[in-house]
Amino acid sequence: MKVALVTGASRGIGALATRTLLGAGWTVVGMSRSGSVDDGAEGMPCDVTDADQVARGVEQVLRRHGRIDLLVNNAGLIETEVPLWESDVDEWWQVMVTNVRGPYLLTRAVVPHMIAAGGGRVININSGAGTRERADLTAYCASKSALARITGGVALAGAEHGVRAFDLAPGVVETDMTHSMRMHEGRTEWTAPADVADLLLAFAAGELDGFSGRMVRAGADDLDTLRARSASADGLPDEARMLRLMPWGEDDPVAGSR
Repeated sequence: MKVALVTGASRGIGALATRTLLGAGWTVVGMSRSGSVDDGAEGMPCDVTDADQVARGVEQVLRRHGRIDLLVNNAGLIETEVPLWESDVDEWWQVMVTNVRGPYLLTRAVVPHMIAAGGGRVININSGAGTRERADLTAYCASKSALARITGGVALAGAEHGVRAFDLAPGVVETDMTHSMRMHEGRTEWTAPADVADLLLAFAAGELDGFSGRMVRAGADDLDTLRARSASADGLPDEARMLRLMPWGEDDPVAGSR
């Protein structure tokens, strides 16, 4: 039986990922600060920003199950929505630490075991916010942009070892986090959790391996179209679904140096 490790598993997208994988027959270990998870999964208390706790947690999973086939880096924070110069220093930095250091530590601890086993997959829960800037969420946007670079680097270095990495943007699912955000006040249309679940399972099953190092978005992407793109003999266009500096035109000096 394949084993998945999910962070931030006690609520929101993490709880959804845990339920989805359990329903598909996976053995699931859910990490969270409290260690609480849905019935059927194994709960493990862990601060994903603490290197020692992460190392111990991963080793514990390996002792119990002998393998980790899928890592879902979901644990994340968002700051109070204000301009950067009005932000709280500690709150702003904690968003960066949780959203960047956390996935870094988990990926660093897990991928060597995936390589030894012949491969595996890493799904980073990203956001459309990582592809653009907002006046009032500088830490969150910066952290998600950084996460995309981690995803891309892992995909490049892991390819020869059968390790693939993906950015999954879940859209705007109705969760405690989205309800806490001023930008979603009054929202009545939300991304269906089933759309997120379907993409997650497609990644986990290897149906979208052509998107390794790239981003997909629930609620916007059609899964059948993604499957067809992934399986295409021509592959995806260079730099498609990746963060890139776009030149202003052919006469832009960066156009020839990308």
